[in-house]
Amino acid sequence: MKIVIINYGAGNIQSIRFAIERLGYDAILSNDVEEIKNADKVIFPGVGEASSAMKMLKATGLDRLIPTLTQPVLGICLGMQLMCKYSEEGDTTGLGIFDVDVKRFENIVKVPQIGWNQISGLGSKIFNNVKEGAYMYLVHSYYAPITKETIATTEYGIQYATALQKNNFYGVQFHPEKSSTDGAMILENFLNL
Repeated sequence: MKIVIINYGAGNIQSIRFAIERLGYDAILSNDVEEIKNADKVIFPGVGEASSAMKMLKATGLDRLIPTLTQPVLGICLGMQLMCKYSEEGDTTGLGIFDVDVKRFENIVKVPQIGWNQISGLGSKIFNNVKEGAYMYLVHSYYAPITKETIATTEYGIQYATALQKNNFYGVQFHPEKSSTDGAMILENFLNL
């Protein structure tokens, strides 16, 4: 199986790569369009600020490629947010895969959310053998509201979408590569789709 982690300058790519290796798989880091198109599975990570990350995607043409992929694609953290239609962060137009606008948490909670929180309403094969209420590691100031594409939620001042799915596209706000055995199970389930 050929696994490609998109390397566009805004991702936590090494920690994801190590997590995949711990599961017994190899992953390639790449921003090459042909290599990504020919992958069996694609992981789209992201750490940082939305508008800067979109500029990096546009500079390499990946903003046009990613929405056209037909193999399973997993967006992680900012990667998931960039797969959405729009983000308030930097007034950023996203890739439009998920029909939702990313919003900033209101100041009724500590922003950013940093630490462990529970996921619930698990509604996808990527959550097979993951317990309802499992704890995942999150670091973010922006969130996707609940939408028809929501496959898991988290409570942080409000209930929000902590995972999304549309066809072959999956997104998780949390960091499965940092989230113990349940996070590893989610990565394993994704790789076995």
